[in-house]
Amino acid sequence: MTKKKENKNEGKIGLAATVVGALAAGYYLYGPKGTENRKKISAWSLKAKAEVLEKFEKTKEVTDETYEQAVDKVTAKYAKMKSVGEEEADKLNRELKRHWRAIKRAAKEEEAAEASKKKK
Repeated sequence: MTKKKENKNEGKIGLAATVVGALAAGYYLYGPKGTENRKKISAWSLKAKAEVLEKFEKTKEVTDETYEQAVDKVTAKYAKMKSVGEEEADKLNRELKRHWRAIKRAAKEEEAAEASKKKK
């Protein structure tokens, strides 16, 4: 690959990571259990989710492994806080990992839509 093409792909990957993060947040807040989830949300969990999203922005490729590593690292940090605790951090960890399938599916649909636009 040429240097120019690599830079172009890095920008696309960063954009895709941002879209994935936004889709995850949207799914969580406005999906099937959105009303219930919005009531449960607290400031720390929003901060934790933002930190996971930041990790995506720094990653060239978001895979199952990189996603889980980011979630584990961020939730481990919050588990040490007295105001959060291990139990709540573990709940958020499991929740974020459960949503990964929906996030991947949405990202693939987004990529397919972009590919079809380029063909036209």
